[in-house]
Amino acid sequence: MPSIIRLLVDLTIYHERFDAFNVIAREMTAGSELEPGTLSYEWFLSSDRRRCRLVETYLDADALLAHFNGPVVQQMVPKLIEQSRLERFEVYGDPGPEAQAMLAGFGAEVFQSWHALSR
Repeated sequence: MPSIIRLLVDLTIYHERFDAFNVIAREMTAGSELEPGTLSYEWFLSSDRRRCRLVETYLDADALLAHFNGPVVQQMVPKLIEQSRLERFEVYGDPGPEAQAMLAGFGAEVFQSWHALSR
């Protein structure tokens, strides 16, 4: 049975950069939609359009690794970081050793599954 991986990315959008941030976020979503192991890729925005949360769900560690090696992360994340500041990055589940090393470069904190009910 696959072990689902979830990511929570908390960003603060730089002042007057929302429009550029929005364009990149939409491109990232479109690119992620093409990845077979990406189950969800959801953006949530504060009412003042300064704080954003991205919640991502992947089928398993292989799907997460494919995402990290693909164009969304390799080409678009650097552009997104020019428009925003990474405040928090959390990973839920076992990303596997290779993705874990990549996540460490982003300062991500990994939470391993402890108690769960999955259907």
